[in-house]
Amino acid sequence: MVYCLDVETFADSNGDGVGDFGGLIEHVDYLAGLGVTCLWLMPFYSTARRDDGYDVTEHYGIDARLGDFGDFTEFMTVARERGLRVIADLVVNHTSDRHPWFQAARRSRDSPFRNFYVWRDEIPEDDTMTPLFPGRQDSVWTWDSEAEQYYLHRFFEHQPDLNIASPAVRREITKVMGFWLAQGLSGFRVDAVPYMIETTGIDEPMTIEPHQYLRDLRSFVRRRRGDAILLGEVNLPYDEQRQFFGDEDGDELDMLFDFVANQRLFLSLARRDIGPIVSALAERPELPRASAFATFVRNHDELNLGQLTPEERSEVFDEFGPDEDMQLFGRGLRRRLPPMLDGNDARIRMVYSLLFALPGTPTLFYGEEIGMGEHLAVPDRLAVRTPMQWSDGPTASFTTAPADALVRPFPEDHYGPDDVNVTDQRRSPGSLLTWFERLVRLRKETPEIGWGDHRVIDVDDDAVLVIRYDWGERTMYTVHHLDEHDVTVSLPVEDGCDLHDLLGDHTSIAVSDGRVELDIGGWSHRWLRLHRPID
Repeated sequence: MVYCLDVETFADSNGDGVGDFGGLIEHVDYLAGLGVTCLWLMPFYSTARRDDGYDVTEHYGIDARLGDFGDFTEFMTVARERGLRVIADLVVNHTSDRHPWFQAARRSRDSPFRNFYVWRDEIPEDDTMTPLFPGRQDSVWTWDSEAEQYYLHRFFEHQPDLNIASPAVRREITKVMGFWLAQGLSGFRVDAVPYMIETTGIDEPMTIEPHQYLRDLRSFVRRRRGDAILLGEVNLPYDEQRQFFGDEDGDELDMLFDFVANQRLFLSLARRDIGPIVSALAERPELPRASAFATFVRNHDELNLGQLTPEERSEVFDEFGPDEDMQLFGRGLRRRLPPMLDGNDARIRMVYSLLFALPGTPTLFYGEEIGMGEHLAVPDRLAVRTPMQWSDGPTASFTTAPADALVRPFPEDHYGPDDVNVTDQRRSPGSLLTWFERLVRLRKETPEIGWGDHRVIDVDDDAVLVIRYDWGERTMYTVHHLDEHDVTVSLPVEDGCDLHDLLGDHTSIAVSDGRVELDIGGWSHRWLRLHRPID
């Protein structure tokens, strides 16, 4: 399981109201106990703090608020001792405009760093590029009065694009990756991969094919550390995503986030109909044997619904974010799952059970395991990046600083720390956290899902998703009900076998005449392993 966190919002050890590596070290045992195997750190590099760390000002530096290299090294040592692999964001499609490279580039056209960025004297008349953040940016070109030219930025204007066509830029990216691998990282979550290798708007010819560059990066990473991975953010349809895995041996990215299944999942939840998620599973391309999709319910950005049709997107908005303030960029929602589901505990657990039951590697965003909510008064995507809630009280044991010194405020009402926190849930055998610990453990104990072949079983109910997994001689079924009404479904099963309920009371369900009648409660979920008779 991959677990994503932002160091500045996880735990504060020095009482300044900002999370840091010292605080993270204190909670590594919590992560190991939850069952995390791979920890993904959001950017912790030196930053101008205008895009939550994604506006990097020094690729070899650490944000001083979070600690220093000694703190980072100690954290890596503790994580390794607990069996945790650590990956970090690789943000190399752009830099901050305060980065030394850009500052040198803007000062002179003769600077060796001038070609690190994309400049134009005039905005191209045939320019078709549109800003990624509509409503925040009017153009992908911004005039720089010191450079006396326009520079390209597909993201915010304070984040100029790097010129990937420049061999010098590509060498620097490789140096950055090599440096952090040497510090102990097990790989990278590669930010905005399609834009990283995009050459539209760049006059300079690319001396190598863009996907060859990804192959070169993969080869470099494997030479430096044989077990390192590249997990890519590629929000594209499946046929385009498949290209980023490379050839049949998987020589480009090792893993990609499954944005298609994520968006179809929410359409299915809105409709209470398994059709969209079933279609996503059917459309998934065959992957190289060592490659995989990373599945997720929520992440650190908005819940991007850009691949749905406008009508489909409106269905999800109407169900889970009807207020304009809940939406972002006209394409997504800036909410966490529990408030979207009105705090319905059974439905929340059903959705996360389904996440872990999908083929791929489940990925959690910090706080999902305790049911944290968002704070819509916090701007844009930061609404879901509020501090971790460790206990009750005004600062939730996140910090010893006063509440008004917090890096960001906690959610309010019944999603605040008084009602949602780790300490209380650890003491409750029926809590969401306790359930998550059991679910993670069960997922590790079901190689059928991790390694087996899957197929959807039709049970004549549009709200009930049954997936069968076969691995060698082992078979299991996962059952998820997307509606609130109790139903009974007939499940075809090999005669003479028993089904053992792995998440329920472990009772054995006998098979009669090749079928099992299953009573399925509203918003319920079941994991059933098939036990065949011994010859």
